[in-house]
Amino acid sequence: MRLTVLTDYSLRMLIHLAVKPGGRATIAEVATAYGISEAHLMKVAHLLGQSGHVSTVRGRGGGLALGRPATEITVGDVVRQMEPDMAVVPCLAGGSCAILPACRLKRTMHEARAAFLTVLDRTSIADLAQPEGQLQELLGIAA
Repeated sequence: MRLTVLTDYSLRMLIHLAVKPGGRATIAEVATAYGISEAHLMKVAHLLGQSGHVSTVRGRGGGLALGRPATEITVGDVVRQMEPDMAVVPCLAGGSCAILPACRLKRTMHEARAAFLTVLDRTSIADLAQPEGQLQELLGIAA
């Protein structure tokens, strides 16, 4: 299974906010830290804001902050929100197949997807934000 760039950038933004002292950063800061497009991150911030994962503060001294504690945001929640299609194979999305009545592949892929999400559900953004000091150094964040 491959996750979209949108999901990748969402997780990166949340990690950045989790390790940022004071917990607030601008889109420009996150874009610079990861070397990615501000335009893409604006969409990411908007979608994360809609879900409550991120809160936004406008004006001078504004920026983005985690909408909830990092321990309460699971990777599974973010992946489910950002991924348009979690169907590993077409039949999981209702596609037709000649062998569907006797097929065990669909059940196996359904179980695999469930196992994948189980791991993501037990992993929080706080878990990913470790080791904090090393991540801050790599992202150019002053401790």
